[in-house]
Amino acid sequence: MAVTALGEYLRARRAQVRPEEVGVPKYGVRRVPGLRREEVATLAGVSVDYYIRLEQGRENSPSPQVLDALSDVLRLDDDAREHLYRVAGLTPGTSRATAPERVDPELLRLMDMWPDNPAIVLGRAYDVLAGNQLAYALFDGFQHGPNLLMKIFLDPGARSFYPDWERVARYTVAGFRLLEGRTPNDPRIREVVDELSRRSADFAEMWNRHEARGARLASKRFRHPDVGELTLRINAFDVKSAPGQELIVYHAEPGSRSAEALALLGTLAVTEALG
Repeated sequence: MAVTALGEYLRARRAQVRPEEVGVPKYGVRRVPGLRREEVATLAGVSVDYYIRLEQGRENSPSPQVLDALSDVLRLDDDAREHLYRVAGLTPGTSRATAPERVDPELLRLMDMWPDNPAIVLGRAYDVLAGNQLAYALFDGFQHGPNLLMKIFLDPGARSFYPDWERVARYTVAGFRLLEGRTPNDPRIREVVDELSRRSADFAEMWNRHEARGARLASKRFRHPDVGELTLRINAFDVKSAPGQELIVYHAEPGSRSAEALALLGTLAVTEALG
C-alpha cells in the first residue's frame, strides 16, 4: 500500500498524544503508543474507516473542516497545523527549485558593516550561503557543510559547541520539517534529508517524530574553543529579494560576559585575517 506524507504525519503525531491529554480513559495495557486510530476518529467526528483510509493513503482529499478537527485532537500548534494542510495538498507548495542560490551583493555589504554581530544567510535547505567575518569565527569554518543541519548532526564537535545540543537539534529539525512541507519537491531539501537519515541515527529519530515548528530559539548557548561559553540572542529576517533565504543575526547582552567573549572573538578574527 502506498505510503503518503499525510498518512505518515498523522501516524507520527497520533503516537505522541497521551490519552489523558484529550480526556480518553486509560484502561489496561495499550499496545500502541499515544492514541488509537478509533480514538482519533471519534474525537475528530469522522468514521473510523475514513480515518484509517487517510492514514493508509487510500483517501487523499480531506476537507479543511476534517483537518481542523484532526489538528485539535492531535494538539497541533499553528506551525504543525500549517504543515498538516500542506501535506494534505490544501496549501500549495512552491515550485521545484533547482537554480543555484546567490546572495544579493548589497546584503553582503550590509553584513560586513556589522563587525560586532555574527550574521549568516541561510538558503532554502539551511545551506549557509554567506557569513560575515565574525560569523565564520564563531562557527569555526562550518565543518561538514556549509549546511546548518550537517554541522549539528555530523560535526564531531557539535555536542560540545552547542551545550544544549538536543534542544537546538530538535528545534532545527522541526523548522526543517516545516520547510520541507512548503517545498516538498525541492531536490536540495530531499538530498539533505536523505544524507542525514543515512548518516545520523539521531537525525532519523527526530525526523520521524514529524514535529513542525517555525519559531526559532530566541537565544542559543555556544562553547567556543578560543573564548569559552557565550549566550547570544537570535534575530531572523526573511530576505525579500530572494524568497526562501533567511538572514540570521546574533548579538550579546551589552556588558555581559558573552559580550566580552564576542568582542575577544572579533579581535582574534581580525588578527588572524591580517596574518
